Amino acid sequence: MKITEVEIFLLDGGRPTWRPIVCRVHTDEGIYGCGEACLAFDEAAHGAFGMLREIAPMVLGRDPMDNEVLWDHMFHDSFWGQGGGGVILSAISAIDIALWDIRGKALGVPVWRLLGGKRNLRLRAYASQLQFGWGDGMVFDKGYRAEDLAQSAAAAAAEGFDAVKINFITYREDGSRWGFLRGPLSLETKHIIEKRIRAVREAVGPEVDILLENHARTDRVSAADLAEVAKPYGILFMEEPTTPMLTDTCREIHQRSGIPIAGGERVYGRWHFLNLFQAGAFQVAQPDIGICGGITEAKKISDMAHAFDISVQPHLCASPIAMAATLQLEAVLPNFFIHEHHVTARSQANRSLGLYDDQQSAGYCTVPDRPGIGQDLSEKAIRTALAHVTVREGD
Repeated sequence: MKITEVEIFLLDGGRPTWRPIVCRVHTDEGIYGCGEACLAFDEAAHGAFGMLREIAPMVLGRDPMDNEVLWDHMFHDSFWGQGGGGVILSAISAIDIALWDIRGKALGVPVWRLLGGKRNLRLRAYASQLQFGWGDGMVFDKGYRAEDLAQSAAAAAAEGFDAVKINFITYREDGSRWGFLRGPLSLETKHIIEKRIRAVREAVGPEVDILLENHARTDRVSAADLAEVAKPYGILFMEEPTTPMLTDTCREIHQRSGIPIAGGERVYGRWHFLNLFQAGAFQVAQPDIGICGGITEAKKISDMAHAFDISVQPHLCASPIAMAATLQLEAVLPNFFIHEHHVTARSQANRSLGLYDDQQSAGYCTVPDRPGIGQDLSEKAIRTALAHVTVREGD
């Protein structure tokens, strides 16, 4: 079997800032696989689309079953791969996911079987990013009033979720973006944050876990202050308190607060994760399958985390392609912790990009048993794509 061409799509996700980047890797046996570069939001989508065009020729004419060989080829021989940047690793991720999809389809089995067998039959899920509401996709006026946050959290809990994640510092009291909080938090800021967290805790009761999202918008001092405010309300973990490049800072915040620290959505490759694990920066690792290096690399990172007694909650904010691939990985991990069900995953515009609509039920996800990753692009996704190129030998 040989790879003959790579199709690359910039998909229309329903809003200008949501443009999933998906590839289809085709073979001479008529089997193709789908993969995703998970840089759909904010400013990186066109970069990932262009990077896929650049790296696709490296796998043309090669055997798609040689996923480890091709991963090393893309990583080492692209020159820029060894820098571990998000754009090039996202392109490698997309190709790698597609190769696993081909392997599963060629052998007639789901990817979870190729990874060692399904040990997690039902995946506990949490409702993610409720500062953007909890409806049909993201709403940008629901994250600054405490009563709105409480309403969104209560709605998720009513659907069966027993864990919710919120960034309580996304918006100021007037609805404008808060930005980066540097240095000691003022008493007023602490009061605003506590009012919001308290409202959510009262809305969901004591049986629902609260996950604290920071998006690295705090520093060593402000993150510690925020943790101090939040801790009395029972925080399951605190995500990205600072940039993950500051390993000592993440460790210090955990030691001072006692709250587990999660991170990894902006960490690329096993070597960067190793440095963070050795430094004790994370207690929950969050590799993104469409950014960290694909299924091949995410499995290595997860196994390495297991050796450090670190739980894994893969970061997931993507189209149905990466969602399906992530479920395949989560099914096999002995150190799987919890599944991220992002508010974007509820968007009908995003859901319609996939051939199958695999949604959670009562706060849990099940893993598809279809061959490969168990997902494909819908006809609508292809027809409405914002950009589409095909890379073939000789182009």
